[in-house]
Amino acid sequence: MRKLLIGLAFAALVFPVGALAGGWATAGVGPPDDGIGPGDTWNAKVTILQHGNPETPLMGVIPTLTIKNGSTTKTFKGTMTNEAGVSTVKVVFPSAGKWSYAVHDGFNAYGGAATHTFAPVTIGAGADGGGFPTLTVTSVIAALAGIAFLLYLLSRRVRVRAPAPTT
Repeated sequence: MRKLLIGLAFAALVFPVGALAGGWATAGVGPPDDGIGPGDTWNAKVTILQHGNPETPLMGVIPTLTIKNGSTTKTFKGTMTNEAGVSTVKVVFPSAGKWSYAVHDGFNAYGGAATHTFAPVTIGAGADGGGFPTLTVTSVIAALAGIAFLLYLLSRRVRVRAPAPTT
């Protein structure tokens, strides 16, 4: 009887876990290129893998990629490629700024569809360090002014004395 109870307790722990084993996926996508700006198209390559395993790419799922900046949210639908588990999503950022993005994997089997979030990206001005380097120029001017002031003080302090007359 004791063995039967232990077996039933073990089965109760194992079966719920086994029922959930097939219903999840991972989504992978790299960030946009550094030079992308507002209105440019980012051809995002999204990879959906069942259980995160490269040997089990998911076929037939269409992911969506959503971008968000403040109150602006836009969602773009993916297109399957010839590569197993890989879709491309053509994303256009409408304005410069910091954008967060997420991929909905589209894996609806077993109720396992999920949204996968990624680190925010900066689009447009400031993304590649472009623009006028105001801080750098100001620092250089301040440093030069400081050196000029020190040289002025030193020139006032050091007096060149004429040699004593020799008779």
